[in-house]
Amino acid sequence: MPNLEVHPLTPERWDDLVDLFRQDRDPRWCWCMWWRLRAKDFSANRVADNRAGLEALTTAAAADGGPAPGLLAYMDDRAVGWVSLGPRDDFERLRRSKVIPRVDDRPVWSVVCFVVNPQARGTGLARRLLDAAVAYAREHGAQAIEAYPVDPEGQRLEPEALFPGAVRTFRAAGFEGVGSRLTQSGQPRPDRPIVRLDLG
Repeated sequence: MPNLEVHPLTPERWDDLVDLFRQDRDPRWCWCMWWRLRAKDFSANRVADNRAGLEALTTAAAADGGPAPGLLAYMDDRAVGWVSLGPRDDFERLRRSKVIPRVDDRPVWSVVCFVVNPQARGTGLARRLLDAAVAYAREHGAQAIEAYPVDPEGQRLEPEALFPGAVRTFRAAGFEGVGSRLTQSGQPRPDRPIVRLDLG
């Protein structure tokens, strides 16, 4: 993919993210806050609340020098992709989740969401974003990075269902299975693995 650059989201790049999110249905209502809030808090939010929440995280990260809430991919100076990541404990839903259990006590980072411009799908952009996410986590001292992708093999899934990423993308980047998502009754879901890459 020629002329592709990936940058952390900063307040100066906020309008680029807004433009990207306008091009797809789901980002326009969740604003990538689904993982960062408790279920009841997310349910109570309006779209404007979610947008304000992500913008506040972006501003705070820039002010205190912390990691950005995600990375933006640009092609020919236009944002065409987004990946949300950060320390697992930054994601309230993961901290409280009974269906995505903590594998161990390691202080891992999590990759939780991808957004790809509809015209850029099928070009390998998700893999490029994942590689950038791995590099960004490593730069910020992460020992390991994990994710909770979907295995679409044999299923007809809408693009929106692939927001956590596809298993094959993570496998190709060297991630390995370390567990699986659980059903509400506590049974493992082979189609929803927990995958991890050791950065040590």
